[in-house]
Amino acid sequence: MSAAAKNAPRPGRRLVAAPAEGWKPYALLTLFCCVLFLPGIASLPPLDRDEARFAQATAQMLETGDFVDIRFQDQPRHKKPAGIHWLQAASVTLLSDTPAREIWAYRVPSAIGAWAAVLLTFMLGVRLFDRRTAFAGAGMLAASVLVILEAHQAKTDAVLLACVMAQQLALARHYLAAKAGEGPPGAAWALLFWLAIAAGVLIKGPIAPLVTLLTMAALAIADRDGKWIKGLGWLWGLPLMLALALPWFLMVGGGDGGGFVMTAITTDLIPKLLGGQESHGAPPGYYFVLMLLFFWPGVFLAWPSLFRAWKERSDPALRFCLAWLLPAWLLFEAIPTKLPHYVLPLYPALALLCARSAIAILDGRAPWYDKRVLWLTGGLWALVGLALGGAAAYLPFHFGFESNWRTWFFALFALYLLATTAAAMKHHVLNEALENSLISGGVLTAMVIWLMLPGFAPLWVAERAARAVAAEAKDGPRPVVAAAGFSEPSLVFLTGTDTVLTSGGGAARHLLTGHDRAAIVEGRELDAFTRALGPGAATVREAARVSGINYSKGSPVTLHVFVPKGAGE
Repeated sequence: MSAAAKNAPRPGRRLVAAPAEGWKPYALLTLFCCVLFLPGIASLPPLDRDEARFAQATAQMLETGDFVDIRFQDQPRHKKPAGIHWLQAASVTLLSDTPAREIWAYRVPSAIGAWAAVLLTFMLGVRLFDRRTAFAGAGMLAASVLVILEAHQAKTDAVLLACVMAQQLALARHYLAAKAGEGPPGAAWALLFWLAIAAGVLIKGPIAPLVTLLTMAALAIADRDGKWIKGLGWLWGLPLMLALALPWFLMVGGGDGGGFVMTAITTDLIPKLLGGQESHGAPPGYYFVLMLLFFWPGVFLAWPSLFRAWKERSDPALRFCLAWLLPAWLLFEAIPTKLPHYVLPLYPALALLCARSAIAILDGRAPWYDKRVLWLTGGLWALVGLALGGAAAYLPFHFGFESNWRTWFFALFALYLLATTAAAMKHHVLNEALENSLISGGVLTAMVIWLMLPGFAPLWVAERAARAVAAEAKDGPRPVVAAAGFSEPSLVFLTGTDTVLTSGGGAARHLLTGHDRAAIVEGRELDAFTRALGPGAATVREAARVSGINYSKGSPVTLHVFVPKGAGE
């Protein structure tokens, strides 16, 4: 039997390989994104530390009505622009309210950004390759662990991904028109390019323009021709972008007297370039290795696809993806400070390259295809999948979490999906194997977020302590909380902007000043708290004791919740 016959799609299983026409791919990808991005968005408590800081700063904007100055309590947050806070504020205003402190409302822009990025990846893939490749690439992006994680967090990265996708789509349209011997595609595409860059700048500063400038430079060097770049409308587009992005920078700079840009450069950018900021340093190759986890399940095609794309880089579509992917990736590898989400804007290019290889294999158009390569990469894929499933099943026992039906259901479901994918690969039903890998990989990641993480109560000490305080208030006003020895941003978000971060003695004095008070005291501050209470100890009671893990520090923690006697009784 020929290789093409062996690899032919099995009848009735044509999700990935189907020539998705008309509106169907958009509907199917939207449904897939809903399955992956929405479960867990409300049940997962606020995460420390970045997400809680973003959400708290947005809540303060809504409380004060000041949508220019970004603050976490009384401290300026001059590391990221205000764009994401504006989107979160709009979401909270439309869907919730500030006093409720419902984290899901702050996460909605991220889920929408991830969904938009997936659809834009499909649109770009259609122009670079064909609809089947575009559909498979968009599915790989949606199912990747990193995209699912970022879609569930009230941060900048999922929205930035959508901005980068929009600008790269417009850039690719200009590049392909030039390679086809056509003129600039029109002002609408140039307008999209500059609007996307302006939005990206307001979301996360220089990252969006950096990615597109590196892409343009790489293409101009590779082609020895960059004349097409002039067709982007620099004379009107650059002033438009600056007119949209600069006003906020000027206002916030004038508002605090120090200048947002200089503060961001000196406290955020330069430290990242010089060393591992906030203990986030890692050697070159970090993202290459981490791709095994964060680009899973599509990662089993990544390395063969990159190799073949480089060999065939004279193709304009492949050259565009490589120019987008490689220079920025190498730059991020060279910067000492590393976090997994830094390379997220490059994942769509990787997904499209992998999808191209997948479709070529399915159609028998891959003379370079070797079953040994598939078995090797497929074996790595299965090992990562087993490691993820095993970790999710083992960690609850390791940390002393209570086992429940979620743990066993997830473990059994993971084994079932991995087994069916392996069986499809064994019988060379590659279409089914690709479908299973995408669907099972994405669903498994979403299930961890939806079914398992919210049930690991020891992780969510801040939420449990805040809930204990709220239970004491009943229908009365929310108590003003003093926290001693535990200052994670999630606690501030959940208990309110007026939360006092202090010592054990400070918490005792705070509690004794009135009946509308509460104190959350970490175990190490308990002796100082008790001593400072003195005779006043007779007027307070311990309402709750919360034990668990401070996962930001990787250490056990016990929080004692104290309220005045009579409160909640």
